[in-house]
Amino acid sequence: MTNLLILGGSGRTGLHVLTQAAARGHRVRALVRNPAAVQAPPGVELIPGTPSNIDDIRKAAQGSEAVISALNNSRASDSPWAKSVSPPTFMADATRNTLTVMGEQNIRRIVVTSTQNTGDGRASVNPAFKALVKLSNLKVTFDDHDGVDEVVRASDADWTLVRAVFLVDKPVVTPVRAAEAGTDKPGTRINRGDLAGFLLDTVEQGTWIHKAPVVWNAGR
Repeated sequence: MTNLLILGGSGRTGLHVLTQAAARGHRVRALVRNPAAVQAPPGVELIPGTPSNIDDIRKAAQGSEAVISALNNSRASDSPWAKSVSPPTFMADATRNTLTVMGEQNIRRIVVTSTQNTGDGRASVNPAFKALVKLSNLKVTFDDHDGVDEVVRASDADWTLVRAVFLVDKPVVTPVRAAEAGTDKPGTRINRGDLAGFLLDTVEQGTWIHKAPVVWNAGR
């Protein structure tokens, strides 16, 4: 059993993390803007606040042994092409705040949800897709993920950047495959529930430390 702090727990992936973490017997806290709007499982403690405020993170992180971040930029709709309504550096700033608090409170482990084709994985992006990103609303999100990548890698935490392929809301289907960029040809999709399970496995097993695996559902 681990004392976990979950960031982004009100999101579509984060809710899976809360549910599965509680089912596995962890003590779970989640920092969320509006606890009344989150249907968290029994036993999950919802702390009101935002990761944009470092004092909110300080309060929520007390007693934690590891952090899982499922943060993403809010958009005008659930479409990945919709306009972002979050500040352009929301994720990078929140991650920087989190890492500062982790240092203050001697929390070593953080697992961060990222996306394929960011950071040093950008080199493998299809040129046509890269051009499309630059001309679309995705550019803000991809740039912010790049900022997260930079902040995390510069820290002395035991970090893992989990680079998910295209996320889908399907029933949980295993197994999940993972590989560092350029070492395997990934599938195209991963279920949010399976991604949540991988995030928790990575914390529980102490795997992929200082690495950025791409993750996908086998056979997809």
